[in-house]
Amino acid sequence: MDIKLINIGFGNIVSAGRIIAIVSPDSAPIKRVISEARDRGMLIDATYGRRTRSVIVADSGHVILSAVQPETVKHRLQNRETVINEEGE
Repeated sequence: MDIKLINIGFGNIVSAGRIIAIVSPDSAPIKRVISEARDRGMLIDATYGRRTRSVIVADSGHVILSAVQPETVKHRLQNRETVINEEGE
C-alpha cells in the first residue's frame, strides 16, 4: 500500500488520496461549508493564525484550512519531489 502525503504548510501533512477538492475560501458557499464543518466538529485549522488561503475538503467530511494558496497545494500534489510516501522517499 502506497500512502502519499502532501505538505499543506507549516509542516502539516494530509493524505493526498483523501483530498476531494482544494478551493479558495472567498465565496459564500465555501464560507458556509467552513461554518457547517466547525459546527459538526469536522474543521481542522492548519493556518497557525495566518489568513486562510485554501480550503481542503476530504472524503471523510473533514474540512481543512490552510495558509497556502490552492495553486501551491495543487503543484505539490503534482510534483513527485514534494509528495512523501510512508517510507519517506
